Amino acid sequence: MTTLLCHEDAYVRDFDAAVLEKIGGGVALDRTAFYPGGGGQPPDTGTLRSGEREWKVKKLSRSGGKLVHELDSEPPAAGEAVHGAIDWERRYELMRTHTALHILCGVVWRDYGAKVTGGNMKPLSARMDFELASMSAGFAREVEERINAEVGAARPVHIRTLPRREAFEIPDLIRTKINLLPEAISEVRIVDIDGLDIQADGGTHVANTREVGTIRVLGHESKGRINKRLRIAVE
Repeated sequence: MTTLLCHEDAYVRDFDAAVLEKIGGGVALDRTAFYPGGGGQPPDTGTLRSGEREWKVKKLSRSGGKLVHELDSEPPAAGEAVHGAIDWERRYELMRTHTALHILCGVVWRDYGAKVTGGNMKPLSARMDFELASMSAGFAREVEERINAEVGAARPVHIRTLPRREAFEIPDLIRTKINLLPEAISEVRIVDIDGLDIQADGGTHVANTREVGTIRVLGHESKGRINKRLRIAVE
């Protein structure tokens, strides 16, 4: 079992760990600050070092329930001590982008009552789909103004974990059209933007909305009769 340091503190940039085992062209570690990917957020990249040797971590994947750091050359042996470092610039851009999507989701839910039907992100750019019958350029400009007001409000972002039953007592915890949380999950990680948005989420986020920076709504498009898309960029 790998301890996910990124779930405890998203600002951890490097860490020491031990190799549990080699799996294919990668390794499973006893602890890691690398985000494994999920919820629309891609996995982290970075490096592992042991003495004079260094490996690039190309991505993370799962194999037989184990988290594998996929490396660019022959992996270190089981039991070997390594020092990991994530690509912090890329990670921090993803943290800002992911929090921007939560701000967008919170505003659209609060002001328009629309659920999310899909989403994805890259560093500093993302898209989110909503269950809306119509969306206009005027609507997009209005949303942009409202989400940047929430950035400027400097709202704290809290992370906590709750038992599944207690978590699902929170009204509107699941904002997606379909509940994507498997029944086997007994504890639910909650991301709470103070006074704006609270959702089940496993990704990494900034600690305050002001860290996000300016959010631009780049465009809108129809993806179906009641499925509309907004594209954003974070500056």
